[in-house]
Amino acid sequence: MLEVKIDRNERVGLHEQAAAELRRAIAEGEALPGERLPPARDLAAVLGVNRNTVLRALRLLRDEGLLEFRRGRGITVAGTSERGAVVAQARELVAFARRQGYRREELIQIIEALAD
Repeated sequence: MLEVKIDRNERVGLHEQAAAELRRAIAEGEALPGERLPPARDLAAVLGVNRNTVLRALRLLRDEGLLEFRRGRGITVAGTSERGAVVAQARELVAFARRQGYRREELIQIIEALAD
């Protein structure tokens, strides 16, 4: 099982700590792409937190592209920490563009122009 540590004295939320520790485990190769993670209830028991806290952390990592949820197969590592970092930066770019008044199509055109 992954070695994940939670510090209840930290100001950072428990789900954010769990997500950060899982990101670290993926980055350091403790959890490799394609590998299944333990069930959320098992992770919750090891961490000493509520199952919903773990599920919140796992959904965060899924949204970053690091984890994949598959019915019947559980939760698997989908990507590397580098992919997760790219997804996080892309989210920031989308949020920034929206605040500046850009629509989705305009942002896509800008990115496509830069990629050429």
